[in-house]
Amino acid sequence: MSTALNAEARSPEVSLIAHGRTLPAERLGWLTPTDPAIGIDAIRARYEEHGYVWLKGLLPRDEVIDFRGWVFARLTETGLLEPGHDFSLGISAAEGVDWNLANRRLMSIVRSAAYEGFCAHPHLVRFMDAFLGGISYLHKRKLMRYVQPGTPVATPAHYDLVYLRGGTSRLVTAWIPVGDIPTEMGGLVYLEGSHALGRGMEAEFRARSGDLSPEERISAYNSHMAEGGWVSKDLPAMAERFDRRWLAADYEAGDVVLHSPYMIHASTTNQDRARRLRLSTDIRYQNVDDEIDARWSNHWSLGDML
Repeated sequence: MSTALNAEARSPEVSLIAHGRTLPAERLGWLTPTDPAIGIDAIRARYEEHGYVWLKGLLPRDEVIDFRGWVFARLTETGLLEPGHDFSLGISAAEGVDWNLANRRLMSIVRSAAYEGFCAHPHLVRFMDAFLGGISYLHKRKLMRYVQPGTPVATPAHYDLVYLRGGTSRLVTAWIPVGDIPTEMGGLVYLEGSHALGRGMEAEFRARSGDLSPEERISAYNSHMAEGGWVSKDLPAMAERFDRRWLAADYEAGDVVLHSPYMIHASTTNQDRARRLRLSTDIRYQNVDDEIDARWSNHWSLGDML
């Protein structure tokens, strides 16, 4: 691991921005890294206390970098990448992207054996079996995202259970940076201690959902939810409203972040000066003996309303 686990995180080289709003420095903090070697009980305790655990170097760094290169090699014909660079660098082209082809290629990649193998890496599977205390189940619907620098793309604040209400709430999301993602590249940020807030929001939803059909109750697109299940696009206002900080990190290839289905999180815009594409995947694990949301038994498709 190239980052000392007990080192103070550096200040971001640029201000973090989401949806045109800048996160004020006084509302910005840092995730606490965890060495997987501390043992599963200690890791589970941290997860329960904080709503997340940022596992440093759980996956072999060289394998993650190799997979990043494999992904971008299969996207090069779309015009997404600047020619003349190693694919693993993921240098974004300034223009000329065929977005229809890029979307088709992305849907092919998330159905590939190579991607399935990456998400079911033996190091991760063994860890999740231990963490969940049984046989872990990996949801078939798995998401991969690439984000160009210099674009306003950012994921609004939300908690994951909104999209997985058809099964158990004992879910764990694994967010995996596919390559290094320093803060200025816009990786995930977490609202400090918000797994308690998410539980409260979900309880409020259940209390007022009696007039909804069973199908509407498990949908993020119902009359009692904000558009698309988002909590908010205004990250600074959320920090003020709940008197909390957004926690950021300098993620490295090989890291894995696990977070609670109630933990509120978002992303910020990619402001990388080297014009690197941000690449990540988010996947869900649960104990195979718990109820599984049948809607997540199909591959991810763009516009599948989940």
